[in-house]
Amino acid sequence: MIAAADAATIGEPAVNISIFGVFVLITLVITFRASRNNKSAADFYAAGRNISGTQNGLAIAGDYLSAASFLGIAGAIAVYGYDGFLYSIGFLVAWLVALLLVAELLRNTARFTMADVLAFRMRQGPVRTAAALSTLVVSLFYLLAQMAGAGGLVTLLLGVTGEAAQAATVVVVGALMIFYVLVGGMRGTTYVQVIKATLLIAGAFVMTVWVLGKYGFNLSALLGAAQDSSDAAKTPRQVLSPGAQYGATGTSKLDFISLGLALVLGTAGLPHVLMRFYTVPTAKDARKSVVWAIWLIGIFYLFSLVIGYGSGALVGADRILAAPGGVNAAAPLLAFELGGTALLGVIAGVAFATILAVVAGLTITASASFAHDVYASVIKKGQSSPEAEVRVARIAAIVIGAVAIGLGILALQAGLNIAFLVALAFAVAASANLPTILYTLFWKGFTTRGALWSIYGGLLACVTLIIFSPVVSGAPVNATTGKSTSLIQGADFSWFPLNNPAIVSIPLSFFLGWLGTKLSKERPDVDKYAELEVRSLTGIGAEKAVPH
Repeated sequence: MIAAADAATIGEPAVNISIFGVFVLITLVITFRASRNNKSAADFYAAGRNISGTQNGLAIAGDYLSAASFLGIAGAIAVYGYDGFLYSIGFLVAWLVALLLVAELLRNTARFTMADVLAFRMRQGPVRTAAALSTLVVSLFYLLAQMAGAGGLVTLLLGVTGEAAQAATVVVVGALMIFYVLVGGMRGTTYVQVIKATLLIAGAFVMTVWVLGKYGFNLSALLGAAQDSSDAAKTPRQVLSPGAQYGATGTSKLDFISLGLALVLGTAGLPHVLMRFYTVPTAKDARKSVVWAIWLIGIFYLFSLVIGYGSGALVGADRILAAPGGVNAAAPLLAFELGGTALLGVIAGVAFATILAVVAGLTITASASFAHDVYASVIKKGQSSPEAEVRVARIAAIVIGAVAIGLGILALQAGLNIAFLVALAFAVAASANLPTILYTLFWKGFTTRGALWSIYGGLLACVTLIIFSPVVSGAPVNATTGKSTSLIQGADFSWFPLNNPAIVSIPLSFFLGWLGTKLSKERPDVDKYAELEVRSLTGIGAEKAVPH
């Protein structure tokens, strides 16, 4: 968790503030220009469906590569080496699942949200409500993690201290996020994400080349230096082989498998990622955007490998763990080590851009889900006007943003574990959303009861198991920090041994979907399934309104 710190130890706050300000001004101008084209619900939710595959691939990369990817993975590699890089593998492989199973089919089937697919051949009210609730839970936990991370990162890099100053930082970040969504809609958010992805990959490229240059562009020399640095640390680790973080016990091995399942399967169920597929004009563009995203994300994670091992070699695990940000401070510390205040300022600006882009994407997804699925489809029974729907979406964005700001302040000041919140978001998406999406698209006999049991069962199982896991209470004290890694210090009410429940909650959700369908007296709408199959495979009728 990143906390406030004396920025004199890692750079010059004035430089960081200037770079933050330049980025905010540029993106505000772009957002205002994009707002001129927001004339309908399709414009606000899906950028008029005229974003190209290449642009959308960049935007997906911008949406997906959060501050956790940039700061967290680099830090995990710096401290744990091989085991840290496994996070990158899980995040990247996940896109093959998204490409092969959901991207094209969702683009062809839905209009604006995940619930459009799930409710297509089911009873509209209960299924849309369940899907909207799942979307809001995933988005809120993801937002909470990003907001807390934003407050921590910015206060660290700007030299801000004190709870009031940290809270003010979170409020400013949240206000900018709400403004981008209210004014720019999906189009403005997309352009911000494209700029952020470009800056992030360019910044990572510069650091990668700089680090490799230190070792004569010899990767083996870099890896050897990272191992030598780890051997000299207070807690030596074999960073070039597995086992530094996982694998010491049977439970930790099982925990890693569970985490891997959440990362690989959760991506294909993340609502803010799925919503990006609706912004392109054709299914071909949907496939193209995912291919672009895979290349960009894959290249970035290769950069993170060099940045991580470079941090371990040039900064050292002891200094990283002792920094206010812990492992999250690895990339900023490396930037300062390489290029001093100037490079640190650039990397700080890129990290800030990363947070703004991700939280804007999450906010528009959550607000669109409430307005389109709950207000327009359930409350108004499909009788609301597009203008009223967009107005409700904007109001929802303000409310969701305000809730995220409040919870983000509490999480930051309580030292809430961000990794826990992100893992929970992925686990919920993998448990509640993906099984229901796959059953809806590929099982002719799937029913409304099956969908509800799958969504609610996966959601409740996932949240319950995490509450009673070592992540919340009962984790042993870390020898390096002297503190437990649990959210609640000094308490122990855990009975579930794993930190991530995906290995239990995902199969349970699939099983409950099957059981609910088998026990249902409802007869599946075969004609609706046939229409869904034709639409998902061909794109015919993709622009039509989903029937209510």
